[in-house]
Amino acid sequence: MATDQALHGLDSLELSDAAPGESQAARLGRKAWAKTWPKLLAVALVLAVWQLFYLSDFRGDTADHLLQSPAEVLPNLWQQLQHGPLLQAIGNSMQRAVVGYALALAFGVVIGALVSRIPPLRAATGSIITGLQTMPSIAWFPFAIILFGATDATILFVIVLGSAPSIANAMIAGVDYTPPLLLRAGKVMGLRGLSLYWHLILPSSLPAFMAGMKQAWAFAWRSLMAGELVVQIPGVASLGVLLNSDQDQLDMASTISVMIVILIIGIVVDGLFSKADLAIRNRRGLLDPALA
Repeated sequence: MATDQALHGLDSLELSDAAPGESQAARLGRKAWAKTWPKLLAVALVLAVWQLFYLSDFRGDTADHLLQSPAEVLPNLWQQLQHGPLLQAIGNSMQRAVVGYALALAFGVVIGALVSRIPPLRAATGSIITGLQTMPSIAWFPFAIILFGATDATILFVIVLGSAPSIANAMIAGVDYTPPLLLRAGKVMGLRGLSLYWHLILPSSLPAFMAGMKQAWAFAWRSLMAGELVVQIPGVASLGVLLNSDQDQLDMASTISVMIVILIIGIVVDGLFSKADLAIRNRRGLLDPALA
């Protein structure tokens, strides 16, 4: 009995990261700061390297008209967010990204589920899916433009082709790693067809599937940016259109501002996927609650 109590006390001490007498608000603030300061340090390092490069001799004789310092770009970014078409462009680009990614998710799940459970179909199309995944999305645009013209459908088509194979492959990998004993147990319990996928295979393959979804988003975002640079739709503002316009005007400050926005959006979405992954691992007991 005494040993059990001692072990329980050690477990409680190990799982608790609060200092003696520390309030809940202080503990949460300390954890939030521990997660925030590395990101702030990374931003400071990027700005420092940027400023050093601006001040260095590597800029060349004509770089004064091209490269801009952080002190010039950041006010430009703030001004565009307040008065320019940047917010509208962000909204239009994000709408395309969400719609294209949702379509890719639907197609990828259906294709992955069918291929993973039908051996002849897998033998026929498995390598094709992998080939599509490795194919550069920019290569699809001539075909898509001929097929759909300079429309949103062209961009969405390439987004789907660029990201759906990653989702399908993640689905196939998740099903492959589902233990056969678990599948037999599900069938004994009466699970068949869609119910087997919904209640057993999908939950079992969720970690691998989440990794595929994260990768697919990266492909979708890159396909979108390439599409908006290639396909110019009159009257529709987007991040790609702003980049093209700033390039034509040799406006380096505005160009870097739009690039910063594109980078920030990618980082934020990646953070959301990381949060979802941590939640899945924590729910399955794969994460130490004291480190979550």
